[in-house]
Amino acid sequence: MKRPKKLSAAFVKTVNRPGRYGDGRGGFGLSLLVKPTTTGRWSKTWSQRLRIHGRPVNIGLGAYPIVTLAKARQAALENRRAASEGRDPRSGGIPTFSEAAEKVITIHRPTWRSPRQEAEWRASLRLYMAPRLGRKRVNAITTADVMSVLLEDDLWNRKHVTAKRVRQRIGAVMRWAVAQGFRDDNPAGDAISAALPKNGNRTRHHRAIPHGEVSTVFQRIDESTAMLSTQLAFRLLVLTACRSGEVRRATWAEFDLKNAIWTIPEERMKMGRVHRVPLSTGALNVLERAKALGNGTGIVFPGKRGRPLGDATLSLLLRRLEVPCVPHGMRSSFRDWCSETGVPREVAEVCLAHVVKNKVEAAYARSDLLERRREVMQAWSDYIAGDGDEG
Repeated sequence: MKRPKKLSAAFVKTVNRPGRYGDGRGGFGLSLLVKPTTTGRWSKTWSQRLRIHGRPVNIGLGAYPIVTLAKARQAALENRRAASEGRDPRSGGIPTFSEAAEKVITIHRPTWRSPRQEAEWRASLRLYMAPRLGRKRVNAITTADVMSVLLEDDLWNRKHVTAKRVRQRIGAVMRWAVAQGFRDDNPAGDAISAALPKNGNRTRHHRAIPHGEVSTVFQRIDESTAMLSTQLAFRLLVLTACRSGEVRRATWAEFDLKNAIWTIPEERMKMGRVHRVPLSTGALNVLERAKALGNGTGIVFPGKRGRPLGDATLSLLLRRLEVPCVPHGMRSSFRDWCSETGVPREVAEVCLAHVVKNKVEAAYARSDLLERRREVMQAWSDYIAGDGDEG
């Protein structure tokens, strides 16, 4: 299709070739961006290139056909007139950082597996981002502003993981602003990487105990005054090498006791995919005892109020008993046992529901190795629980 000197309504409607098409010399910097979508259609959006206060900027004017050529030209004219009078045509419609953050949260909410992710976003917005950035319009935020957030109270060094998440979330808001035409760059991106101090904190692994001491921990928990629900949840966590949340929020509907399989749905898995867990005799014995805890909710390990055990319940149990590890560390104990007993690496990794990062290796790892893992988990049960003898 031949490109016209000036855009026409017919051309805008029928153009089906990717590219940016300017509206000629009299178009006040107006252009139409055409690109394909994943559905096989064409995306057509308007933007305007202007100098505002001596700085070149792009202003998004909306998408065709909601915004017609005539409306886009009218908006471009009004923006050009405002710029020539020394006014910023964007100021009326440019959101503050807090307003933009709300839009980003709304966009991402359907993709989050848990309400907890939104709560974490809002907490970091309230505690770290909003105090310095909240009232600023997204086009006015600079790299120095982002640096001030990350370095306040030595956050970057004192709470490095938290600071990285704050930076990522600021970046998400800024990328949204770029996509909307409110600014041209992401001030939380590569520009500040060199300026931020090199963090010297080493990766801290979850505290674990030698696998030979796990059976002793079982004995101490049996002798404790902890609720039976808490004791049994900890046992199942160890015997299945699963994560705390996967165990605490387990429901009876997930268990096929006849075939000794626990199927954890994708929404409760860290990696977002279904995980089948073969149940050893020790794990089955735990579940048999847990039937007495039934409260009509379907929760396998209910807490005092009938809801699942709290996030810190198992951690507090170990702390009260002065066991020098955290619940997640039991997965490390299991992994060490696998290494020392010759369990193949790929089998051990699937037992832990780890994702294979190597693309070539992942292409061959199509099976979940259920029966091979069943042998491993039974051997682990025999090793730490005396063939499932719950005493």
